[in-house]
Amino acid sequence: MADGRLFLLTGGTGTIGGALARRLIAGGGRVRILTLPGDLKAPEFEGMEGIELRYGDIADPEAVNGICEGVTTVVHLAAVVLSDDDLVFDRVNVNGTRYLLTDARNCGVNHFVHISSASVTYRKMTPYSRSKRIAERYVRDAAVSWTIIRPTLVYGEEGGMEFDRFVDYLASWPVVPFIGSGKALKRPVYVGDLVDGITRVALLEHGSGKIYNLSGGSSISMVDFARLCLTLLGKEDKIIIHVPVLLCRVIAALMQRWMKKPLLRWNMIAGVIQNANLDPQEAVTDLGYVPAPVEKKLGECFPGKRRSSISLHRRCFQA
Repeated sequence: MADGRLFLLTGGTGTIGGALARRLIAGGGRVRILTLPGDLKAPEFEGMEGIELRYGDIADPEAVNGICEGVTTVVHLAAVVLSDDDLVFDRVNVNGTRYLLTDARNCGVNHFVHISSASVTYRKMTPYSRSKRIAERYVRDAAVSWTIIRPTLVYGEEGGMEFDRFVDYLASWPVVPFIGSGKALKRPVYVGDLVDGITRVALLEHGSGKIYNLSGGSSISMVDFARLCLTLLGKEDKIIIHVPVLLCRVIAALMQRWMKKPLLRWNMIAGVIQNANLDPQEAVTDLGYVPAPVEKKLGECFPGKRRSSISLHRRCFQA
């Protein structure tokens, strides 16, 4: 139970943050949300009992100064995931985390929960994964009690940004060009399971000093995940054409040079070809975290296209 504690959520109006805020309030907590001025989702939280809205840019030290006053636990969700300007990742994901850590220390926060990314484990970095890796280092070195969470690919009824783009991509092409072999293993996590895991961490009175992988209950290759999504879209007969990674990198480099908004970038390639099969066992043991297998939950994200998990598994994974 939250027992009247005050939680600060950055990025608290998003799908994950909003669900987390409601759970903490239902458990007896109070929530302060820091979000950007002009946030279109903010009005639905205005006047909600137990929620205090604050407006400011996490990358502005003046906006962050004093935001942690009276706060017991910070859950730092705010981050830039996709941007055409690589400098934004450092400004928001790195500097924003530094400023928030400083204020958390100055205000005597008991627990700093940092939402990182599975991409920090990539062997080949992207501007985003590099920024999250640096931010993790600042958290571990800070004079604040901390816990780090690494979610994997998030999916749900409202989806996650990367999941939604992936499904839109699959749906829009009559024949699907696929980067590389598609053998990279992922462990997609259902958004409800992720929120449950973050809630369990946020309710710890002090930081664990651990890094928890809040990943899904089963692993799947990228190409099998694509086939599963296509089946749920009712487009299981679409042909997938594998494009060599080197050719994709050449195309991405040319687009980067000649287009303001390239259709293909290195971060997209890196996300498809590298493993993010993070083991959630420590979170299961320590927190009671119980993630569902992707074969069981993904069908709920495709209204009108639901199949039983057994049927899906047979159709999409048979040799």
